[in-house]
Amino acid sequence: MAYRKDQGRLARMTTFWSLAVLLAYGCIRMRAELTGQFPDSIGTAVSDGAVVPLVNLPLSIALFASVASFLLGLWFLNRSLERPKNADLLIETESELRKVTWPTVDETVDGSVVVIVVVLFLMGFMAAADYLLGNVFTRIITGGGA
Repeated sequence: MAYRKDQGRLARMTTFWSLAVLLAYGCIRMRAELTGQFPDSIGTAVSDGAVVPLVNLPLSIALFASVASFLLGLWFLNRSLERPKNADLLIETESELRKVTWPTVDETVDGSVVVIVVVLFLMGFMAAADYLLGNVFTRIITGGGA
């Protein structure tokens, strides 16, 4: 039972930090878009010369909105991942992924060759059918003369 708890904790931590990185990227892009779209209102500094010390960003409403969104998103992620139903889903997903057998290089190459040959065949067939049907319907529409 302790192994299952540790496994669940690891799955939740991995999921949390992966989604937190995506959330951070989204909030950084949101600040950039707000600053770019509204440079005179939301994008301007709240007071002259006020900047965030380490990153040298002006203290603006866009920055406050993105930081607030990031913190709210982290809270929501933490709350949703701690639900037992979601935690059990993550544990089951990880255990199923451990059962997956990955194909060898030879199997991958063989499968890729089959897919490429089938796609080329279908591409040729569709091109020929398009050409023939186009000619037939052109003759029907124009009354036999082209």
